[in-house]
Amino acid sequence: MMKWMHLAGLILGFAACNPSGPKSNENEFTDMSPKTFNYLALGDSYTIGEGVPEEDRYPNQLVFRLNQETDNQWSKAEIIAKTGWTVDELEEGINQAAPTGEPYDLVTLLIGVNNQYRGRSVDEYRVEFEQMLRRAIGFAGNLPNHVVVLSIPDWGVTPFAINRGTDQEKVKQEINAFNDTKKAICNKFGVKFIDITEDYREIGNLPEMVAPDNLHPSGKVYERWTSKLFDHVKNQY
Repeated sequence: MMKWMHLAGLILGFAACNPSGPKSNENEFTDMSPKTFNYLALGDSYTIGEGVPEEDRYPNQLVFRLNQETDNQWSKAEIIAKTGWTVDELEEGINQAAPTGEPYDLVTLLIGVNNQYRGRSVDEYRVEFEQMLRRAIGFAGNLPNHVVVLSIPDWGVTPFAINRGTDQEKVKQEINAFNDTKKAICNKFGVKFIDITEDYREIGNLPEMVAPDNLHPSGKVYERWTSKLFDHVKNQY
């Protein structure tokens, strides 16, 4: 009898000290709110969307589709790009912009057409592009599968190029050499490479596929690039 009374006293004493019962661990429950993914787009005129409305830029089209057609939520794309930039100028642009979202869930990279346009060598591009790709992977938290590289479009097919008497075959061969180099570097690092060049060669001279300057793509072209990106990205997250 005394044993049971002693046990009851211990229980009552515990309850008196803990009127609400055992205290929960404050860190027991984690934040269950959905993650918002972030995206950094690096490039030149093709990434900033020279001559088209902001909503037609392919990074913005991609975010819109991801938010509309997947269960994930993406914040507005952070774009570091400027018309005319070469790889080294993109490097400097990144330094000045000092992006703060690292690690990014997605990083896209499209750069090199101005290296070709200005007559710079493929050997120089090989060194600079590999350095830039390493940096892009770093922005993605050192996850190569969170980086996507797009091939360089062939501007030689555009009405601008045709009207100025551009040697289209020369441009084609040079663009191919730059893209082959770019693709090989992507394979080396396990980064997804998406070819947009061959499709662009088929459509890049059509009136509805060019911006008012007859050189840069219209929103319809960027929509096609967006579809290629979307088909890849939607299965990665």
